[in-house]
Amino acid sequence: MNTMSGKARAVADLTEGTILATVEIAAPTEAVFNALTTGDEITRWWGATEAYQTTEWIGDVRPGGQWRASGVGADGVPFSVEGEFIAVTPGRKLVQTWKAEWDGGNVTTLTFLLDPIDGGTRLTLWHKGFGGRPESCRGHGEGWEMVLGWLARHCAPSDPRFFLCRLLPPRATFVQDMSAEEADVMKNHAGYWTELLQRGTAVLFGPVLDPKGPWGVGVVRVSSEAEVKGLRDGDPAILSGRGFQYEILPMMRMTAAE
Repeated sequence: MNTMSGKARAVADLTEGTILATVEIAAPTEAVFNALTTGDEITRWWGATEAYQTTEWIGDVRPGGQWRASGVGADGVPFSVEGEFIAVTPGRKLVQTWKAEWDGGNVTTLTFLLDPIDGGTRLTLWHKGFGGRPESCRGHGEGWEMVLGWLARHCAPSDPRFFLCRLLPPRATFVQDMSAEEADVMKNHAGYWTELLQRGTAVLFGPVLDPKGPWGVGVVRVSSEAEVKGLRDGDPAILSGRGFQYEILPMMRMTAAE
């Protein structure tokens, strides 16, 4: 699995009046699609204090459905943009018209294409219909580069980091002579890590047959060392107070087969 920078790039063809932009996002296509089509999500990420802020978004996400966004600029001036959905393929594709009041009410066409890639989503954007209006095309191109950067940071707030965790038992003979109470602790520990695996936080976990004495291993994908320490502190093995210990080691990089 590879991490992604979330760096967006946009190119405006001023002659053709077309914008092409792309960004790679460390999140699944469904999450990115949801961030593009849900009002509660859009108002959380579409904007910044120094630029403008989208304060409302409403939409009927189906072919023929209408949508509208409104907000306020850094100068306090309100704005709005609206349109109609032309094609909707959940988690994959979104085509809609774009009619912005600051653009003289001209109608353009916007397409989002979401492709699953190793580690997340590649989002490709086409914005067409700026023929004869080069300044508008250039301005929207610069805007989309900024907007897709906001989207990437919203869907994957920080670069993921990988840590290897070793769970050290209280004694080398633990596997051979654990008590019934200790067996219950191990059962709860396995359930805890299974939940982490299902959430996508854990990449793998399991026991290691070391000649010096078995121990447990797990690899987690988190945003910080503080987060992995929080996972350690919530492990039933640690909470049991029976002498279990963690070793937490940062990985330089993580590569895994799909």
